[in-house]
Amino acid sequence: MTTNAIYEMDPVNEMDELEGDAFSGMIDEEVVYPEEFLPTYHSIKEGATITKALLAEFNGKPDSLFFNDGVRRIDFILVYEDEDKKDFDKRHVFQRRKRRREYFEASLMKMGMELEATKSVIDDKLLFVKVHMPWEVQCTYAEVLHIKLPIQPNDLSSRPSPWRFFSCITKHFYPNKDRIAKQSEFFTAPFEKDRLDYFYVKDKDVFFNASMRSRMAFYILSRAPYEIRGNIKKFGITKLLDGGVYQAAYPLHDCRFNVKSKEESCPEERLLLYEEWAHPKSFYKMQPLNLIRKYYGEKIGIYFAWLGFYTMMLALAAVVGLSCFIYGYRTQETSTWSKEVCDPDIGGNIVMCPQCDRECNYWKLNSTCEASKKLCIFDNYGTLVFAVFMSIWVTLFLEFWKRYQAELEYTWDTVEFLEQEEPPRPEYEAKCVHERRNPITGVKELVPHTACERCVRVSIGIGTVLFWILLILASIVAIIIYRLAVFFAFSAKLRVQDLKELEPLKEYVTPQMATSVTASLISFVVIMILNLLYERVAIWITDFELPRTKTDYENSLTMKMFLFQFVNYYSSCFYIAFVKGKAVGYPGNPVYLLGKYRNEECDPGGCLIELTTQLSIIMGGKAIWNNIQEILLPWVKNLILRHCTRGASEAAIPRWEQDYRLQPLPKLGLFYEYLEMVIQFGFVTLFVASFPLAPVLALVNNVFEIRVDAWKITTQFRRIVPEKAQDIGAWQPILQGIAILAVATNAMIIAFTSDMIPRLVYYWSFSVYPYGNHSNHTMQGYINSSLSVFNIDDFSNYSKPLMTPYNITTCRYRDFRYGPGHRRQYEYTIYYWHVIAAKMAFIIVVEHIVYLTKFILSYAIPDVPYAVKEQIKREKYLTQVILHETNLKLVSKRLKPVDDEPLNYGRVNLTGQEMELDSRQ
Repeated sequence: MTTNAIYEMDPVNEMDELEGDAFSGMIDEEVVYPEEFLPTYHSIKEGATITKALLAEFNGKPDSLFFNDGVRRIDFILVYEDEDKKDFDKRHVFQRRKRRREYFEASLMKMGMELEATKSVIDDKLLFVKVHMPWEVQCTYAEVLHIKLPIQPNDLSSRPSPWRFFSCITKHFYPNKDRIAKQSEFFTAPFEKDRLDYFYVKDKDVFFNASMRSRMAFYILSRAPYEIRGNIKKFGITKLLDGGVYQAAYPLHDCRFNVKSKEESCPEERLLLYEEWAHPKSFYKMQPLNLIRKYYGEKIGIYFAWLGFYTMMLALAAVVGLSCFIYGYRTQETSTWSKEVCDPDIGGNIVMCPQCDRECNYWKLNSTCEASKKLCIFDNYGTLVFAVFMSIWVTLFLEFWKRYQAELEYTWDTVEFLEQEEPPRPEYEAKCVHERRNPITGVKELVPHTACERCVRVSIGIGTVLFWILLILASIVAIIIYRLAVFFAFSAKLRVQDLKELEPLKEYVTPQMATSVTASLISFVVIMILNLLYERVAIWITDFELPRTKTDYENSLTMKMFLFQFVNYYSSCFYIAFVKGKAVGYPGNPVYLLGKYRNEECDPGGCLIELTTQLSIIMGGKAIWNNIQEILLPWVKNLILRHCTRGASEAAIPRWEQDYRLQPLPKLGLFYEYLEMVIQFGFVTLFVASFPLAPVLALVNNVFEIRVDAWKITTQFRRIVPEKAQDIGAWQPILQGIAILAVATNAMIIAFTSDMIPRLVYYWSFSVYPYGNHSNHTMQGYINSSLSVFNIDDFSNYSKPLMTPYNITTCRYRDFRYGPGHRRQYEYTIYYWHVIAAKMAFIIVVEHIVYLTKFILSYAIPDVPYAVKEQIKREKYLTQVILHETNLKLVSKRLKPVDDEPLNYGRVNLTGQEMELDSRQ
């Protein structure tokens, strides 16, 4: 291969220079494409006639999955508009597209593919090109893609299910076994044409299933050339789609999702998936994962397996969380400190200091009575137990998922799915112009950029991501300033006791609550807007970095998107949990932000209820928004498309045209599904100490999410090109990082955001001698001890309220400081230092205990089950035996028979490849 050849993915712009277009006969055998990528490729010789796809009329069989001959199966569909029927004014653009399309199709046929074109029955401008892969081409590319295929039935007995004794009950929660039969288990090995006799081939037509054929067909389509200019080679179906040469490219669904096929040989897997999986009536059933994997590929299968496993594990967390919520709800009326807040003789006689300068008024503590009761639901001892439980739960979830994933890896033949088996992206191959020596194989290879260029690209990407993260932080600061500014207005209005229009909600609407709700709504809107903008930026950065494989591409994009989303979604929650109300000073000397805005204070009960409100709004709003995007938009688009293309009845439209009327799945559709669930996982784990109902809401959402995603890809989208995947990729370390961070955040929420530690310190130390007057440990008097006294004469002129009642000389504020007249006036009391010490001790002890427990569980639970290890070893042994027998046959073919002539041990001629294979045994 020449080193000066440049491979280029053609830009979308169709108005580039047209002069010098040479259409046919410009491909040199040595420079078109590397043999390791396209082993069956044969270039079109200069001056050769371009072969065109045969045009055939629709045969009137709408459910057919074959060419008109009824023998050749359709592996892929290409759709284009007839250029000869386009506007005359733009004929040069359309003729260019036509030349590219014809050259591309001729290249496909030269590579061994078979094509047949059929006109649309609805729109006479549309043509559908049916693509078929003959047996030889299938075998070649199955070897190129290292597809594993059966060599022998699995002779290892499977371990009986522990639920078999309850089969009379559990069978109702599984798909109908009469319709979805259990698939036979085989030992498998990577396919090789030379060893075809050793593979379990019963019928060549079904040896490679539809998803395998679609995957191989798309591999060829992504690498077939469509134009060559000098040393610039342009190739790939992706850019032809972007440039408008083709309107669509997709594999076929095997039937309509709700109607049985009239073809006898149709497997009707789509119909089975809809009725046993995607239909709302099947919401309580387990997912048919093997059928999902068979129809859509391992990548889709592993996503639904992970989502289903996560949902099942959430059920346990939801039960415990709901129990904690019920406990808090039942005990809210018995809380001593809440009773003191609501008591007219205690809370009604405590006058609180204004929480903003000049405009805010004095207010009575018992005005927050209802808020304090609601706070008791979430801020209780059950929450502490639940937070520790969730830290253990997340470890169990990740460890058991690793085991379950290992089982799926073996069952779905992805145990040894290495990077070498995954082909490079066409976009990567197109830019390979620099030569280097492979550090592993020692063979010279082409790469798109040097080490220095790669460093520059990565640095630019990192810098761009950091810039956008700083932009998010700037938006958070803007929202904080909004909170501080609008709090003044709410404080001036909502503290007026005779405000008639808020009478029904008067006890619930406090300045803090009104500010929190409005700020949360604004924060949610800002989050969604920044998401839309950053998605495009992240994709551009990742394209600029040019990762080698699609897995590398998705992992790089995953890290960028999650870092941004982490800051975007969680920053407001971190602010409320760990910043708000922590540096406010005291009424006579408040702390100001930017020298102008007085920092926010928490309610007397703490900021926990505000954090709960923030989580509820973001989780609920995000779920509603995602469902609108996932359900409503595709359904409306398909409805409009069907309305605009009404003509022939559905029964008279061929299978490929019915699929064309569906929506294409976005390129990163599965990525956004993972992102949605991982963000939810963060809400469930990072802040669960403030909102025990988070697992319940997540469970309800996920039960619907599984069926919504299933319904969406089964009924509203074209069939997805199957892809291989071993695991959930970069999401696994992200989940582990969230699990580690969750321990610290929940411990800090309980210590610094809730009022649990100050109450415990008061109960055990300051309610009795020597600090208290009670004979026994009690919570009585806690509210009085947690509020410091301030002399209103000590207000500065800038912060002094405009209106002051004539009958008060002091007011109270939330802090632990000495009162006026004390020799250490307004300095921290001994109570404050006891609380700080208790908080730090709590964090250290809880973190160490939980981390130690997590470590022990991670060590005790093996990642791969013992039975799966045995099966993997058995499969490797059988593969080695078959390879050995094959190599012996290769050697014996080269040896001459003894009867024909005398043996000559020095003249046995073996090829280099045979000698190498034999030496390995």
